[in-house]
Amino acid sequence: MTTSLPPGFADWLRLREPADAAARSAELADAVRDRLPADRPLVVHDLGSGTGSMARWLAPRLPGPQRWVLHERDADLLALARAGRLTAADGAQVTVTTRGSDVTRLTAADLADAHLVTASALLDMLTAEEVERMVAACAGHPTLFALTVTGRAEFTPPDPLDAELTAAFNAHQRRTVDGRILLGPDAVDVAVTAFRRHGVETRVRSTPWRLGPEQAELAAEWLTGWIGAAVEERPHLSGPAATYQKWRLTEAAAGRLEVVLHHADLLAG
Repeated sequence: MTTSLPPGFADWLRLREPADAAARSAELADAVRDRLPADRPLVVHDLGSGTGSMARWLAPRLPGPQRWVLHERDADLLALARAGRLTAADGAQVTVTTRGSDVTRLTAADLADAHLVTASALLDMLTAEEVERMVAACAGHPTLFALTVTGRAEFTPPDPLDAELTAAFNAHQRRTVDGRILLGPDAVDVAVTAFRRHGVETRVRSTPWRLGPEQAELAAEWLTGWIGAAVEERPHLSGPAATYQKWRLTEAAAGRLEVVLHHADLLAG
């Protein structure tokens, strides 16, 4: 996977981290804890770690000493991930190791020492073939894939253009990039099917962002990118989308916009 990150991506990750933390499934995190050994330090491999937000969310929910191995191809993001300090649920030490990795090329051997494999906001940016390879590498370990987009956005107040922009955005999520056909909102279903082919049962939970007046900055930033992607996919929407965006951003600034952006968390194994 060679797609470059957009400028300001680290700032976007920082802005979205509180919403991600609020949305991820505590139920599946509890189920993960029950699957992990209690008689040895835990080894967790986090795929596409970004700045380490998954580790910051999950490590304090797990007891005992932990070693997190963060896989990320961007060196600047890995540097930010190394800067933080983590503590387990019972105060035990958590250490962090970073690896510059193309997560779509990892094999079972790369994850051989893992007691748990995690990822967050990753699957929808992959192709079916890449998800198949990732599942094959993870199939021997409990695996928690969080916050995969599922293609639904609900707005309050509603607008007739919501559905058309959502369809355009979803088409953009399924676009072809450098010969790679991205899965977008189909990613969860593809991953579930792939795990089942390996004889691994899965549980899926809805984990939506719920953006209101307290998340107005995030809502505005997300909305701008969402509309931009939709118009890139269907340029004929540019005129009405510009009017729509101006209105929506005004509503967000006034604290009158609410958005439910749907994701799913998947636990396998």
